[in-house]
Amino acid sequence: MATVLQVKERKEFRHSFLTSIRQEGNVPAVVYGKKMESKSIFFSEADFIKTIKEVGRNGVFSLDLDGKKHDVVLTDYQANPLKNNIVHADFLSIDKTTELTADVTVNLVGDAPGVKEGGVLQQSFHEVSVTATADKIPQSIDVDISKLQVGDNLTIADLKSASSYIINHEEDEVLLSILPPRVEEVVDSGEVQGSQETDAKEKEE
Repeated sequence: MATVLQVKERKEFRHSFLTSIRQEGNVPAVVYGKKMESKSIFFSEADFIKTIKEVGRNGVFSLDLDGKKHDVVLTDYQANPLKNNIVHADFLSIDKTTELTADVTVNLVGDAPGVKEGGVLQQSFHEVSVTATADKIPQSIDVDISKLQVGDNLTIADLKSASSYIINHEEDEVLLSILPPRVEEVVDSGEVQGSQETDAKEKEE
């Protein structure tokens, strides 16, 4: 069963109205698409957060507007970091055959032996760009690092790319590396200076 977010059309655009609906715990938003006229809407922030937690940042869900459902994805949102709330959102109305490009989290699985031996894990990509139909975009891509030794690396080509989506990066781009342990040379300036003075006296003699 598809996840549904109840929304209402917003026909009042005065700043005071926006302020009042936000004070009531609602979020103003816009929904648009090729097959529908752009509409201004608003909805419960709590319901919205629950929906995104359920379907994921790139997930498909339905907006229920006056009893009519529209499949959408969240394309953008703005948050107020001071008040820790969402102040606006944009939705794209789609059908299940619509191809989208989205950033997907790279999820590291396992513990690399090279790190246990003192190596340093350097991850170049925490997200990768993928293209797929709206219902085939993964929430994350798992990467097994349990066999990586010091000096090993993984490239985009090593990602398990399912036939349901395309990864939009060059195959030879390095995803992550296990770098050799950092060796810090400690030089005691006093010892060095003392040895230099000894050498100088020996030459004089």
